[in-house]
Amino acid sequence: MAGSTPASPTADALASATAQGARGSSLGREAWRRFRRHRLALAGGLILGVILLGVVLGPFLWRVPINDIDFSARLAGASWRHPFGTDDLGQDLLARMLYGGRISMAVGFAAMLIAVVVGTLVGAVAGMSRGLIDTALVWLIDLFLSLPQLPLLLLIIYLFRDRLTALVGSEVGVFLMVVAVIGGFRWMQVARLVRAQFLTLREREFVEAARALGASPLRQVLRHILPNAIGPVIVAGTVDIAAAIIAESTLSFLGLGFPPDIPTWGRLLYDAKDYLDIAPHWVLIPGAAIFLTVLSINYVGDGLRDALDPRKVM
Repeated sequence: MAGSTPASPTADALASATAQGARGSSLGREAWRRFRRHRLALAGGLILGVILLGVVLGPFLWRVPINDIDFSARLAGASWRHPFGTDDLGQDLLARMLYGGRISMAVGFAAMLIAVVVGTLVGAVAGMSRGLIDTALVWLIDLFLSLPQLPLLLLIIYLFRDRLTALVGSEVGVFLMVVAVIGGFRWMQVARLVRAQFLTLREREFVEAARALGASPLRQVLRHILPNAIGPVIVAGTVDIAAAIIAESTLSFLGLGFPPDIPTWGRLLYDAKDYLDIAPHWVLIPGAAIFLTVLSINYVGDGLRDALDPRKVM
C-alpha cells in the first residue's frame, strides 16, 4: 500500500524463527528430546524393540516346528542347526522361545490393558467424586492392596481353570484366566495414581474456567483432566507389563500356568529345572529373555517418567 512503511527484514526473520521454534517445540518433540537424553531408557527401548520384532516375526523366519522331536540331538548345545540348543526331547529351543515369547508378551500387554482401563476408571470416579463414593472406592482400593496376591492367584487358577478350559478350550481358557487374574490384581496402583492426579487437576484454573463456562463433569474429565493425567498412567502401564510378565512366568514355573505343550518362557524354566547341571543353556536362555525384557521395560518406564514430567528439566 502506498505510504506504508515496509516491514524490517530482521523482524520478518525473527517472526519466522519464532514460528518455526513454536512448531519445533511441540509436546511430542520435547518428550522425545527428553527421552533420548535418558541413555538407559533408549537402550532399553532398543532391546525391547528387538525382542518384540523377534517374537512377532521370528516364527515366520525360523520355521522349525516347536514340537519336532529329535532324540539324536537331545540336550544339545548351541549349533548352526539349533542356535539355542535343544531340550530333553531334542526340540529346538529357538523355535520354542519365539513361540513362547508371543504368549508371554501377549499376556503382559493384555493384563496391562485391563489394569490401566479398570484403574483409570476407578481412579477417575474417585477423583471426581466427593464424600461417600470417594471413601468407598478408596476403601476398595486399600482392600485389594492388602490381599496377598500370589496365594490368591494360585487359588483362583486352581479352582476355575478346569471349568474355563472345558468351556473355551485349554489354550484360550488359560490365557483368559491368567490375563484376567493378573490384570485384576494390578489395577489398584493405577487407580491410586489417577485419583491423586484428578484431585490435583480438578482445582486448576483451566478446569475452573471450563466449569464456569458450563462444561459437564464428563467433558471436564475427557477434554481437560484426563489428557493432563495420561503421562503417569502410561508410566504405570509399562510397570504393569513387566509385572504381568513376571507373574505369568511365576505361574508357569509353578506348573499352574499354560499346559505343558505351550512353551511359555516360564514353562521352559519349569521344564529345565531338573537339567540345570547337564544342560544349563536350557535355563539360561529363557531366564535371560525374561530378565532382559523386564529390565528393558523398567528402563523405558523410567525414561517415559522423565520425558512426560513437565517439572523435569533436562
